[in-house]
Amino acid sequence: MFKSVLVANRGEIACRVFLTARRMGLRTIAVYSEADARALHVREADEAVLIGPAPARESYLDAAKVLAAAKATGAEAIHPGYGFLSENADFAEAVTAAGLVWIGPPPAAIRAMGLKDAAKTLMIAAGVPVTPGYQGEDQSLERLQKEADAIGYPVLIKAVAGGGGKGMKKVDRAEDFADGLASAQREGQSSFGDPRVLIEKYITRPRHIEVQVFGDTHGTVVHLYERDCSLQRRHQKVIEEAPAPGMDAATRKAVTDAAVRAAKAVNYEGAGTIEFIADASDGLKADRVWFMEMNTRLQVEHPVTEAVTGVDLVEWQLRVAAGEPMPLKQDEIPLNGWAMEARLYAEDPANGFLPSIGKLEHFRLPEPSPSRGRGASFRIDTGVEEGGEVSQFYDPMIAKLIVHADTREQAAEALADACASVEVWPVKTNAGFLVRCLEHPRFVEGDVDTGFIGAEGDDLVSSLSSDAAMLGGAVLIDGAARDADMLHPDGRANDPWSPTPRALYGFKLNSKSGARTRSYGVGMHADLTAVANTDWSWTFSTGEVQSHVRVRWANKQGARGVYVDGSRVAGFRDFGDEVVIFQKGVATPVTLRAPLSSISSAASDGSLRAPMPGKIVATPAKPGDPVTKGQPVVVLEAMKMEHALVAPFDGVVGEVSVAVGDQVSADTVLATVTASQ
Repeated sequence: MFKSVLVANRGEIACRVFLTARRMGLRTIAVYSEADARALHVREADEAVLIGPAPARESYLDAAKVLAAAKATGAEAIHPGYGFLSENADFAEAVTAAGLVWIGPPPAAIRAMGLKDAAKTLMIAAGVPVTPGYQGEDQSLERLQKEADAIGYPVLIKAVAGGGGKGMKKVDRAEDFADGLASAQREGQSSFGDPRVLIEKYITRPRHIEVQVFGDTHGTVVHLYERDCSLQRRHQKVIEEAPAPGMDAATRKAVTDAAVRAAKAVNYEGAGTIEFIADASDGLKADRVWFMEMNTRLQVEHPVTEAVTGVDLVEWQLRVAAGEPMPLKQDEIPLNGWAMEARLYAEDPANGFLPSIGKLEHFRLPEPSPSRGRGASFRIDTGVEEGGEVSQFYDPMIAKLIVHADTREQAAEALADACASVEVWPVKTNAGFLVRCLEHPRFVEGDVDTGFIGAEGDDLVSSLSSDAAMLGGAVLIDGAARDADMLHPDGRANDPWSPTPRALYGFKLNSKSGARTRSYGVGMHADLTAVANTDWSWTFSTGEVQSHVRVRWANKQGARGVYVDGSRVAGFRDFGDEVVIFQKGVATPVTLRAPLSSISSAASDGSLRAPMPGKIVATPAKPGDPVTKGQPVVVLEAMKMEHALVAPFDGVVGEVSVAVGDQVSADTVLATVTASQ
């Protein structure tokens, strides 16, 4: 066994590898960019080396800099994590050529499975079923359009070097094919340096089933059962679980046997995942599951497999890379209970899931526990901490919350409870969205497919806005605006959130009083019946419903609770200039706002502003072009994804103030649209 390992990655996966490496007595080495100088993975390592500026291509994707860091620190092995250089065959060869141990599959296997078109051809030869499609060399628009027309819509356009949903576009109509192709090619070129694509038939009720495989240097290949990763948004996995709901023994055997054949076809070594697409229109059937692609690395969702098998996959990676035989035989690998993982992203579901960047001034996750209750154990994998930064340069995932329980019902309930306990501010997260996914009746019943989030979007996203709903003298109560006056005896406005508030007199709903007032309000889930800023405890009525609300100042650390009719429905924290309420994963600020008359609509003037820093990759509309509401005007690339800024109403494009290639900052006006008369 080697004595030291350098992780050529950052964030959560670097911390994860360090955890096992330290337990095995290995010296750990981190690399970092200028943006990550204070990152958690830097401090977690025994030694760390700066390798370049923030952009990944100048740091984490620069193989020469990573190898130089390994040489300078005396590292004996390199673990690539996932993403970045993890599936780069040239980098793998360079590592071994430098006399270092490569903790990953042979370069030949990476190349064989790295291009989706070549991999499908190889799988056909190995007797592995594949989805119908086109993966030819002719990449002209005319040929690709012809093949798509022949396959029949909807079709899926996929970058041949793609992964993580990048460079993947669904096209429903022939007339939309050219635009979808252009977008997929741009993302393929930007993310992988390769614009080539393949086309597949789009399965209308698809489930994403994948099998964890593992090979050693002695010719042994085993599987560690399947995972279901069907809960996705824009082809990005959101919640994963193991085993797959509804998987019977016959289908499991067919899928896992096919996965082992696929791995053996490329003489695979180390950890890998064979991904399948299943037609779930009539449940999981052995003859309705097809090979999709292979990921020649450790997966983000590997913890759910570790939970149900009791295997440390990173330890297996290290041991196999050192030449040791497979730690367990196939019939020795158990499958116990149920595990689920939720990906906590820095993004705003209420605003189209736009990534949220900035400082994590408040970052609280539930405590990991071998027994969280309800028969479940709980684990967190993260690469950030309070005070850290979420950067525009990297993936917005900030943590993974993983539970293991005896049953699927217990696992879903425990994971929903964990996500509901998340407190992050001012960076926005998808924690509340995750809670709604996990508690949705269809998910609870196991009725999931990759279209679940799209189909149930309104239920999953509604009422998740984190903007304070303070409209002058109105307070939102159960989604309806009410007048609310709060008076102090001397006429001065009182601050009811003070730890030692003065008495508040004359709290009235629907009041017509002309007295001097100061009003507050919050917008949040309707099940938090009412929270308006008043005294410690009060009772009020809205229609026929009467509720008693109490605000409790719990401890010196600022952890406080809001109680409605005796039940704690939310926690809140005082950050000085504002109070933030945390309810079921959603953070809602309570702040004083100007009267309604002075608040203008963000889109009322027709200006399209950059929601975050990024790069302009397309301007599909030109000055003078007529546009309809929802039509893309400018396309911005940020945090590895494309975001279309669309016309807010029917009209004519007035000005496009940016060009393709421009770097823009947040809130920059990119274009204007004048409403049709």
